[in-house]
Amino acid sequence: MRKAQGLIRYNLIFSTAVAVAGLVGCSENKPPAQAPAERVRGLALIQVQKATVPDMVEATGTVRAALSAQLSSQVMGTITRVNAHEGDHIRRGEVLVSIDEAQQQAAYTSAKAGLQASQESIAAADADYALAEATMKRYQTLYDKKSLSPQEYDEVKTKLAAAQARRDAAHAGRTQAEAGVSQASTAMSFTKVRAPFDGVVTSKLAEPGAIAVPGVPLLIVEDPSRFRLEAQVDESKVGAVKLGDTVRISIDSLADQAIEGKVTQIVPAVDPTSRTVTVKIDLPSNPQIRSGLFGRAYFPRGHREAIQVPKSAVLSRGQLQAVYVVGSDQVAALRFITVGNTSGDQVEVLSGLQNGDRIVTQPGDRELSGKQVEAQ
Repeated sequence: MRKAQGLIRYNLIFSTAVAVAGLVGCSENKPPAQAPAERVRGLALIQVQKATVPDMVEATGTVRAALSAQLSSQVMGTITRVNAHEGDHIRRGEVLVSIDEAQQQAAYTSAKAGLQASQESIAAADADYALAEATMKRYQTLYDKKSLSPQEYDEVKTKLAAAQARRDAAHAGRTQAEAGVSQASTAMSFTKVRAPFDGVVTSKLAEPGAIAVPGVPLLIVEDPSRFRLEAQVDESKVGAVKLGDTVRISIDSLADQAIEGKVTQIVPAVDPTSRTVTVKIDLPSNPQIRSGLFGRAYFPRGHREAIQVPKSAVLSRGQLQAVYVVGSDQVAALRFITVGNTSGDQVEVLSGLQNGDRIVTQPGDRELSGKQVEAQ
């Protein structure tokens, strides 16, 4: 009897344990309930579509002054003074660098002395010639009257010819001396490096006490009133460039300023290293433009189809760009894209979007991934 009761009690405990284990197992296999997605209201959405846009050839380049010069000395000597520094505005003919002129001054003094000596030689030669000429006239009269022997006549005639030769040599010597003075004077002027035009000093490369060497730059100056963009165009795309065309220019440091330039020169030679052609584009007057800036030129070559989105929709994630795409379930997801040319407030999307995709136009700094977006 006791054994039967114990067996019944054991079966009840075992059944209860099995039932509890089954309940626990069922509760573990049941998926957890998902929290509803957070809703974001009032956002603007657009559906992207391909559109016909101008087909542009983009070329990068550097802004340079249309008129610039590297100033160097034409004589060797010690620099005694530098009258200009970076940023100084200069006037044409202004002395910018002075070089010790002791050697040139000595040469000029010597040349002047040589000229004085030649003038004195001319005076003496002219006097000798005048005397020889007068003597010749008297002897000619005597010779005509048969009062003079042929030998005496020939002697006087020879003296006249010699006097004339000395006079011509003296005059030639003066011409040479005058040339020497002019050369020495020019060498004196080379000790002063002057501004070739009105402009501004962009680089100072010498200091007083240094030795000026012919051909070695001392200063770099440029005319700040005229600049141009020197763009490098791929040789395969240079057909899109036409002399005299007006093209759109963008300069990174000037943000969104609209600039138009005129193609004034297409360099005929191709760079064998980069396989590009240099195109020079005159830029309009703008006080914010300066040499060395990075710029882009856009040369039109017809039309093509492309997807464009507002710039405000594009987010930067490090070196990458992305947009928030809203699916059919109204949930936003961050999608990385590749962008191309920018035109006004629109940017071209080269990859990452397709026709019909809906994107958030102004996400700002909000984190929208996984959130349900309700359009305004």
